Amino acid sequence: LYTILPPPRDPEACSFERDRVNRLRKLAPAAALRNAAEAMARLRQVKSETELALIEKAVRASMAAHREAMKAVRPGLYEYQVAALMKYVFEREGCERPAYAPVVGSGFNSTVLHYSANTRRMEAGDVLVLDVAGEYSFYAADITRTLPVSGRFTPRQRQIYEIVLGAQKAAIAAIRPGVTVARAGPNSIHKIVVDYLNAQGKDRLGEPLGKYFIHGLSHHVGLSVHDAGPVTRPLEPGMVITVEPGIYIPEEGLGVRIEDMVLVTESGARLLTESLPREAADIERAMGRR
Repeated sequence: LYTILPPPRDPEACSFERDRVNRLRKLAPAAALRNAAEAMARLRQVKSETELALIEKAVRASMAAHREAMKAVRPGLYEYQVAALMKYVFEREGCERPAYAPVVGSGFNSTVLHYSANTRRMEAGDVLVLDVAGEYSFYAADITRTLPVSGRFTPRQRQIYEIVLGAQKAAIAAIRPGVTVARAGPNSIHKIVVDYLNAQGKDRLGEPLGKYFIHGLSHHVGLSVHDAGPVTRPLEPGMVITVEPGIYIPEEGLGVRIEDMVLVTESGARLLTESLPREAADIERAMGRR
């Protein structure tokens, strides 16, 4: 019998699966149970045209929220006020709920992965990481932008921003069927980003920046924001993934992440979030400072 088995390392974490397995064992004590999770997850990784249409609606609504945030952000606002504005906008545009807990991190909080308290008052000179998106008809978006709270990047902030953006562009250019987004392996685009970061810029001690990229480059997006299925699987047309390099330097209170969504095609990649500003000058312009 094939079913969804609880994770072997943490069986107490999934009581629903555990209870179902216990019932199956009572009903069919002689049957062997096999886990269907991986096969189902692999089916989820390649999206149908209908699924892509729903994802793109979530993306459009979420981009509208980011555009409104760019116009609204200024010193003196609290992070939760920006989160509330963005939630209002993407729900106004048709999303039923956030795809995940909004990350609105300014100053030192920009260096904290998955920061979600959103309680700090933003100050002049901060950068603000906005990892916020909505869910439309159960399909998620996942988008991150980094903004200068004062409306203009300082020279150091702009330097780090341009390096992260360059790394992202290099990764997107390398996307094609057959490569992977895993952290290791001969066809992984993760290494492209690490090598790029190490070749550009330094921290205050003169060390390469690659060590400040502390998370994975990409994941699948679909019914879950981190959708099911192995990241080691070679990419295929119809897959939707993120590309999200970042540099987080706590001693400088400086974190930069740029995250876009990509549809893998027969010949490469289509950037689903292409219309949302990501060049530093375009972000400053969208914030009304140019």
